[in-house]
Amino acid sequence: MLNVLSVDVEDYFHVEAFAGKIRRADWDSYERRVERNTARILEIFERHNTKATFFILGWVAERFPHLSKQIAMAGHEIGCHGYAHQRLQRLTREQFREDLRRATGLLADQVQQPIRSYRAPSFSIVRNTMWAFDVLAEEGYELDSSLFPVRHDLYGVPDAERFPSWQTSPAGHRIFEFPPSTIRTAKNNWGVAGGGYLRLIPYGATHWAIRHINRAEQQPAMVYFHPWEIDPDQPVVEAGLRSTLRHYTNLKTMAAKIERLLQDFQFTTLSNACSHHPAYRSQPVTASIAMRPEVGKAKARSATAGA
Repeated sequence: MLNVLSVDVEDYFHVEAFAGKIRRADWDSYERRVERNTARILEIFERHNTKATFFILGWVAERFPHLSKQIAMAGHEIGCHGYAHQRLQRLTREQFREDLRRATGLLADQVQQPIRSYRAPSFSIVRNTMWAFDVLAEEGYELDSSLFPVRHDLYGVPDAERFPSWQTSPAGHRIFEFPPSTIRTAKNNWGVAGGGYLRLIPYGATHWAIRHINRAEQQPAMVYFHPWEIDPDQPVVEAGLRSTLRHYTNLKTMAAKIERLLQDFQFTTLSNACSHHPAYRSQPVTASIAMRPEVGKAKARSATAGA
């Protein structure tokens, strides 16, 4: 079965764990490591002949305009991770739209392709930000991977659908959602195949979880990680015990774990996996609001905004 491999392209100083210690105005003063780490990821993927979706932060795209081109030329999908890595809970609807258009315009201009896939910073589409689906659909987005069906102090909708499905926004717009993978046990969902979950859980357990999702539940899995997660030599930010443990644990072993996953499972891009999923094919996007004429105009506007 084809699973989804995704990379959230941001630097170590962008993460929510450090938001209380690093001001957004100071980002440019920090050592940038995202370019070299992303290049290393591309090399790993090339060795295993694997394609992935790269959700690129607009801030990164603006400072490294060649990076998205390099990723796209290698045959990977370009998705949007917003511009300024702001959790949606801190934004109004129009602020989110402005952030989205700025990032979308940069990426679409750089790769000369429409941007149709989105992932919210810190998985911040939650119960009180479901209006984001309205904005995404109005701006021409068709696919999302932001709705994490877990309990977490920063994100999560515990009773959300665990597998790819159509989501209907408060205003009736439709987006196809591919959530990060979870295993359900003890009446709870547990993250298994991305970010800190991937680093903290022993590889044997991760392998079992993905195989269970594929074989027992007959569903594709979603794996995600960040370029900084394969960089054990990154600068250390003093941010308290919990944030330190979340951010720095097992950085030295992450690249090897990714390599093992690519050896043991098959992966593809978000768009490709969704196009083959029965739930998507049962109600194709051409029947949804994302392809209506007025949304097509919004998509054209977003492709030029910020360019």
